[in-house]
Amino acid sequence: MTFKWAALGWVALVLLLGALKLTAIAEPSASISGHVVDANGPVAGATVRIQTTTNSTLTAADGTFVLSNLEEGIPVTVSAWKHLYYCAKVETVTPPATGITLTLRLYQTNDNPGYDWIFPAGENSCASCKAGVTEIWLENDLHARSGTNPRFFSLYNGSDISGTAIISPGYKLDFPSTAGNCATCHAPGAALDAPFSTDMNLLEGIDRDYGIHCDFCHKVADVYLNPATGMPYPNVPGVLSMDLRRPFPESERYQLFFGSFDDDNVPEEDTYLPLATKSQWCAACHQFSFWGTPIYQSFREWQESLYPSLGVECQTCHMPPDGVMTNVAPGYGGVERAPQTIHAHTMPGAASEQLLQNTVTLTLSAESVTNTLVATVTLTNTGAGHHVPTDHPGRHMILTVTATDEQGQDLPQIGGSVVPEWGGSQAGMAGAAFAKVLQDAITGAYPVVSYWKQSFILSDNRIPALGQNMSTYTFAAPSGGGPITVTAELRFRCIFQAEMDTRGWDTPDIVMETAELTFPVAPSWRVYLPLMLYAR
Repeated sequence: MTFKWAALGWVALVLLLGALKLTAIAEPSASISGHVVDANGPVAGATVRIQTTTNSTLTAADGTFVLSNLEEGIPVTVSAWKHLYYCAKVETVTPPATGITLTLRLYQTNDNPGYDWIFPAGENSCASCKAGVTEIWLENDLHARSGTNPRFFSLYNGSDISGTAIISPGYKLDFPSTAGNCATCHAPGAALDAPFSTDMNLLEGIDRDYGIHCDFCHKVADVYLNPATGMPYPNVPGVLSMDLRRPFPESERYQLFFGSFDDDNVPEEDTYLPLATKSQWCAACHQFSFWGTPIYQSFREWQESLYPSLGVECQTCHMPPDGVMTNVAPGYGGVERAPQTIHAHTMPGAASEQLLQNTVTLTLSAESVTNTLVATVTLTNTGAGHHVPTDHPGRHMILTVTATDEQGQDLPQIGGSVVPEWGGSQAGMAGAAFAKVLQDAITGAYPVVSYWKQSFILSDNRIPALGQNMSTYTFAAPSGGGPITVTAELRFRCIFQAEMDTRGWDTPDIVMETAELTFPVAPSWRVYLPLMLYAR
C-alpha cells in the first residue's frame, strides 16, 4: 500500500513538472534587437514598438533597443518614432531577430504658403483612404460647417437666419470696414495667411464648404502658450497661436500629417504628435478675451479644475472612441487596432443632446411643514471638464420647479428665486437661470451677445467642473392636504430667447435633466422624502 501511494505520488510529480515545462515553453520568450538611426547617426530616446501593441521601449544613448516577450516565429511590424521625426517601421520581422535598423527622418521646420489643402471628400480626398472616419466627421462635427453656419452669419452680419433682414447687432454692422478676427478660428485655413483681412462672407472652396477641415487640423505642429501661465498669449486668437507645417509636395517627403499614433503605418507622410491628444491643442480657439473681457474660456476653466491632474483631456469627452472602429484606413495602409485606441471624430458639443444629458446631475428632495412645501434642487456638474454652459455667452441653462395638487393645479410659490425676465417663456417661474451675462458698456443693455463691442460681465453663476448649486423653493400646500407632485427640469438654450425670436432661429431647447416626486401631504405633520429621480 505504501509503495502504491508513493508510485502515484511520483507519477503526479512527473505530470506536474511536465505541465510546468509546457507552460514555460508556451510563454513568449523571443526578442528583437537593433538600433534606431537618422542621417547623423544613432538616435537616443526614440520609442520603439511592436505595432498596435503596448510592447514598447526607448532606445539607449547609442540608439540600441531590445523588445522582449515575443512569440517565436510569429512575424511582427516594428515601429519607431521620436518628436520632430516622421514615424518609421520595418515589417515582417520574425522573432528572434537581431540587427534590425529603423531610420528616422526629420520633418520640415518651415511652412509652405503655396500648399493646396486636401479636400475631405471627393476625388483624391481624405475620404479616399479614410472613408469611415471622414464620413463620421462630416455627419457629426460642427467644425465642418463653421464656414456656412447660418447662426454664426446671423451674428456676424447682423441679420436674420435667412440672411435677408437686417437685425442689429452684428459685427459687420458695427465695424463695416473691417473683416474682424472671426476667421482665425472659424476659417483658419483661409486666415492662416491673412488673419485680419479674411472676410467670412468671401470664403471660397474648402474653407467655405468644410470650415475647420481635416487637412488643416492635421497640419498643426504646435500651439504657442505662455510658459509662465500655460495659456495662450493675449490678442492672438486661433491660427495666430498655431504653428502650421504645410508640406512641399515636390520634396522627398511629399506630405505631412500629425496624428495620435506613434506607430503609424504610412511613415512616408505621417507622424505622431503628443499635443494632438492634449487639451492644449484646443486652447488657441477656446481661450480668448474681447476688449479685455473674458469670453471664450473653456480651456482656462478646464486648466483650473481637477481634471488635468486626473488625466482627463478635452478629447476624452469630445473625441471618445466609438468602440466599433478598428481601422481608420482599411485597404489603404491602415492596420487593425483596439477600438478604444481610436479617437472618433464625432466632436459632440453644445448641440449634442446625449452629451448635455450626461453633463449635469439633478437631485430633488422635498419636505412638508404645516401648510408649506419646501423643495430643494441640487445641480452637480459631474460630466463637463469646464463650466456649464461654457464659451459663447448666449448659452444658458434654465431650471424650473413646479408643485401641483391632485387636480393638477399649480401651487403658489411663496419663497425662493424665479427665472429672470430674459428667461423667455419660463420667466417668472420658480427656478433659476445659469449664464455669463454680458452688459453693453455703452448702452447698459443686458444680456447681450455682441461681445465684439465693449461689454463687461454683469453676473456669472455658471457651474464649474465638479461644482454644485443648491437652491430651495417654498410653495403653499393645499389647505385640505392631499397628494402633491413636485417636478424639476433643467434645459439648455443656445441663445437668449429674445435674440432667437428676433433673428428667427428655430433651435429648440435641450432638456438636460428632470426629476419628479409625488407624495401625500397632511397640514399637521412633517415628512422628509428620499430622492426620486428620473433622468432623461
